[in-house]
Amino acid sequence: MKLQLSFSHEVCIMRERVALKVGLFFMYDMFQVLVFCIFTVVISFILTPLVKKLALKVNAIDKPGERRVNVKAMPTLGGLAIYLSFYISLFFLQPIPIKQIFPLFIASTIIIITGVIDDLIEISPRLKMLGIVIGALIIYYAADIRMDLVTFPLIGEVHLGIFSLPITLIWILAITNAVNLIDGLDGLATGVSIIALTTMGIIGFFFLTISDVAVPIMIFTLVAAAIGFLPYNFFPARIFLGDTGALFLGFMISIMSLQGLKNATLITLIIPVVILGIPITDTIAAILRRRLNQRPISSADKMHLHHRLMTLGLTHRQTVLAIYCIAAMFSLIALMYPISTFIGSIMLTIGLLLGLELFIELIGLVSEERRPLLTRLKRFAKKVNRKR
Repeated sequence: MKLQLSFSHEVCIMRERVALKVGLFFMYDMFQVLVFCIFTVVISFILTPLVKKLALKVNAIDKPGERRVNVKAMPTLGGLAIYLSFYISLFFLQPIPIKQIFPLFIASTIIIITGVIDDLIEISPRLKMLGIVIGALIIYYAADIRMDLVTFPLIGEVHLGIFSLPITLIWILAITNAVNLIDGLDGLATGVSIIALTTMGIIGFFFLTISDVAVPIMIFTLVAAAIGFLPYNFFPARIFLGDTGALFLGFMISIMSLQGLKNATLITLIIPVVILGIPITDTIAAILRRRLNQRPISSADKMHLHHRLMTLGLTHRQTVLAIYCIAAMFSLIALMYPISTFIGSIMLTIGLLLGLELFIELIGLVSEERRPLLTRLKRFAKKVNRKR
């Protein structure tokens, strides 16, 4: 009973913040912010063909191969258009203080440089990880975006202390690489990122512990930049996101989600994990699959979510749209957490985990042979039929 009261109190506090945030949001000109987001879409749409020409000029080309789905050579560096339009909007259009933007700009520029180098000469996973860690350290120390404490029902506040830095670094590394892993089909990572960021913006404004409404404005500006790029990236793509864009989007998503985790509660820990259900599930499944097959975790294969759906007979476009729908379902579930009671949240989580496990086993995401839940359900069904 005490646990439920604590959880309900947490939800009530979230609801009380809405009124305060609405007042803060009106300190900004809402119409102006919306217009600037539209301008960001236009800027991104204009910059993308220019970035494509640059990619062709510097020979940043993704050539068909054993691991590739594309059947012809395709220019990469597409994320550069998202990066440029995003920061042009933040520095020159949106009403956000420069001191708040600058640390993000420096950190994400390091990520962009790492991605550009990888798109040009394909660097090792360790070097890519080094670039992400450097960017994450800037975020931790210069931007002061970190996970400091976690509040649990009954237990209360748990200060992370010396564990704050490693937990923050692991969070940023995990989310950045997870988004990078799903960038396997035309428009897939871009579309999933748009869905995830939009959900974060809505939840961040209405429910989480972000007192500064500049954060949702930055999130929606990034969404606008990605929307402007999507027409060129969706099937059939004219330019790929590349590691330049996949690492940048993953890095920014990890940072934006951390904004609500500085003083995290049980709800704020669950919500971003659910929102990022697609990349997180695909990453965990890939790790388990490679461990089961006794292969290095960093090794590549063609057993990712999009590969499995295409193996089942879906076309390229159908696979992308199907994953968009799954990402939207995760987002809808995430939107339900802040307005649910403690029991409701438990039921949501149990239902989500069971449904996810069934889906993973049905498509053979971890293994085509190992399907423990389906095997148990079949045995149970046989027993029931025998009794009849």
